[in-house]
Amino acid sequence: ITSKFMEVKDMLELTINDKVYEFHFGFGFLKEINKRVVMPLEGAKDVKKNVGLQFAVASVIDGDVEQLADVLDAANKGCVPRVTRKDLEQYIESTDDIDALFKSVLDFLKTSNCCKKVTLEFLALVEAKRTEDPER
Repeated sequence: ITSKFMEVKDMLELTINDKVYEFHFGFGFLKEINKRVVMPLEGAKDVKKNVGLQFAVASVIDGDVEQLADVLDAANKGCVPRVTRKDLEQYIESTDDIDALFKSVLDFLKTSNCCKKVTLEFLALVEAKRTEDPER
């Protein structure tokens, strides 16, 4: 398994087993990732809100490898070629610099028009918590 990734203007490209795969963080990604975590909306009976993006951002910040795979899987959905989950997981498992992969994914979440507001707000909350409790 090769361990190469490259950032392109509108997408992340990963080379997995000598094949280049695209990962887009647009509306398709947002709809896919959001529906994965649903919670009741406070004060609104029988109304639920999709919060998968918030959960995904928090998990990527925390270094959750399984969630990293979920995020990349959702970002590749609808792309051709489509990477298999098995190949994606093997790529993550064998990459030489997983920290750089996490950073790259987080950077795309911070700059994507569909994801940046939620991502930047969440990062600001995390930074505020770190300022309050530096040992955290």
